[in-house]
Amino acid sequence: MKKYLIMTSVLAFSIIVCLIDAVLQPNYFVKIPIKIIFFLALPMLFFIKNKSDFKDFKSLFVFRKKGILKAFLLGIAVYTVILSGYLLTKNIFDFSNVTSSLTEGMGITADNFIYVSLYISLMNSFLEEFFFRGYGFMTLKKHTSPKIAYIFSSAIFAIYHIGMLLDMFSIGVLLLLMFGLIAGGCIFNYLNERNNSIYPSWFVHMFANFAINTVGFILFGII
Repeated sequence: MKKYLIMTSVLAFSIIVCLIDAVLQPNYFVKIPIKIIFFLALPMLFFIKNKSDFKDFKSLFVFRKKGILKAFLLGIAVYTVILSGYLLTKNIFDFSNVTSSLTEGMGITADNFIYVSLYISLMNSFLEEFFFRGYGFMTLKKHTSPKIAYIFSSAIFAIYHIGMLLDMFSIGVLLLLMFGLIAGGCIFNYLNERNNSIYPSWFVHMFANFAINTVGFILFGII
């Protein structure tokens, strides 16, 4: 019953990381190896025991030009939508807790935010694509229906973010962000499925993080 093993591990690992964010609130640089363990190292145990699945999984990391240009254009569109959304709502919703939560909860300040933003955009996005799309969607889809894989992967992707966002936003903004994360997860899943490659979704994910980090630079008063 591989589908139950995949779904259980994706759910468990995501909730553990979410609780670490919400309860323990470690320094962000301490969180990096924790995420590597749960989102990269532990899923590899599944592939060590299931080599046929790993063969298909590896094919997702073969670079293909197909879909890259469309992903680039979609990435620019996503960047524009996210940044525009912030600029249009900054006087409606309260974003004042974001920087204080980042500083007090994760040790992120204006001085080190540039390094954190680079990691989030480049490496953290890859870890999440590896885990939620490569393992939690494409591999899961082989053992269950596409509909279940879409819903499960996207929903868990959103739930996983609750721990880090809980102290930053009001309940209204948080619910809006959850909806956006579920929609984003579905888009990333579609890009993986259509191109049989992790790179288009990773590319768009990077642009989404670029936009979020741009907002972070604004809130920290860096730009």
